[in-house]
Amino acid sequence: MSPAELHADSIVIDGLIIAKWSRELFADMRKGGLTAANCTVSVWEGFQATVDNIVASNQLIRDNADLVIPVRSTADIRRAKEQGKTGILYGFQNAHAFEDRIGYVEVFKQLGVGIVQLCYNTQNLVGTGCYERDGGLSGFGHEIVAEMNRVGVMCDLSHVGGKTSEEVILASNKPVCYSHCLPSGLKEHPRNKSDGELKFIADHGGFVGVTMFAPFLAKGIDSTIEDYAEAIEYVMNIVGEDAIGIGTDFTQGHGHDFFEWLTHDKGYARRLTNFGKIVNPLGIRTVGEFPNLTETLLKRGMPERTVRKVMGENWVRVLADVWGE
Repeated sequence: MSPAELHADSIVIDGLIIAKWSRELFADMRKGGLTAANCTVSVWEGFQATVDNIVASNQLIRDNADLVIPVRSTADIRRAKEQGKTGILYGFQNAHAFEDRIGYVEVFKQLGVGIVQLCYNTQNLVGTGCYERDGGLSGFGHEIVAEMNRVGVMCDLSHVGGKTSEEVILASNKPVCYSHCLPSGLKEHPRNKSDGELKFIADHGGFVGVTMFAPFLAKGIDSTIEDYAEAIEYVMNIVGEDAIGIGTDFTQGHGHDFFEWLTHDKGYARRLTNFGKIVNPLGIRTVGEFPNLTETLLKRGMPERTVRKVMGENWVRVLADVWGE
């Protein structure tokens, strides 16, 4: 099977996209052969603003039903594959939208939210992000994790601090994930995970989605798809071929104002970081270039069976587990 044929035949899942939602993006997802994606609908927003985001996203999906379908289950992911469409799964990058109400977890699950990152870079009521002194998982945070386990929402720890992450991994009775991270073994950065952290999550049944966000890659904006593939291989050597997937962190279509909002605490307060120029690795600059990743992994000697797992099958398995299917 040629690389193009393997890509077309595979279930391809992106564990994190925070791009600017539009028909143009959905068309590029189809061009890239994307079966499904975890699409961010909340970062700094509270309950009401997040509901408004979901309302707008529901309308956009309805208006583009020839390209995309909503995902509430792994059966929906397989249906998207059969129909030649891309499944849209809603996810949060912060538990801020839960506010101080445990019951909101189930409400958002019913609205189609399947993955929630517990903190975004800084502290909230649940725990602490990776840019702040880490106080660990709060008592309320333990209750939120238990409720996420109960209703079937996956705990994501990508932007979460090390202590909080460890305590979530130990507290959760379902697999948790770093949906989009890179190894600090290739570049030291607050957002990257150490070999020990990667091994710890995998040893406890967790999952790692590997990102290609240029500021976290060793060569930065000079990175290529080969550098991304190297990072995938590095992580796989630690967590194994069954606990790894893709989580690009595509920000396609967004401009300066969006990144300013992301990089300030609460979207407006103190500056947390400055990404500088953001250019995705050469060879996978857009979602439409996803087939190049399958080709690159194959060229570097990864077996077809393993490529299928990395590109999407592993995500399907772990989501089915978390979602109680």
